[in-house]
Amino acid sequence: MSDHELRVSKIRNGTVIDHIRAGQALNVLAILGIDGSDGSDGEAVSVGMNVPSDRMGRKDIVKVEGRELSQNEVDVLSLIAPDASINIIREYEVAEKHRLERPTEVVGILSCPNSNCITTKDEPVESKFEVLEDGVRCEYCDTIIRTDLAAHISVK
Repeated sequence: MSDHELRVSKIRNGTVIDHIRAGQALNVLAILGIDGSDGSDGEAVSVGMNVPSDRMGRKDIVKVEGRELSQNEVDVLSLIAPDASINIIREYEVAEKHRLERPTEVVGILSCPNSNCITTKDEPVESKFEVLEDGVRCEYCDTIIRTDLAAHISVK
């Protein structure tokens, strides 16, 4: 395969998430709620893992046909793939290109692992996490999540 050939074909409409840290593509799919089951929305998905990158050495890339990401999805993606770029594709062309920016907080997206937290009880309290340099902290009980953020996603 020459350097000029595409490893994965272009998509007509959808989202390309590029420059994901190598080894994080499966977490990106989890954040997007894509697991390959019949219950998903049936988007065609292409995943490239550990592919060569001039900028990063190695990277992952995810292409999702027929879907543009919500701001909540982008916010969570920024926590596990802060160097990623989001390309919105329309009619095979890049219509928009965005660099991820880490939010200062994420609301209603992650569930707190502390079983005593008010957000895990039968109270109408939406989860709220402060974004730290190396993880997130629950604003109600101060529990810190540093690993496996994708496992704590509660809303798609």
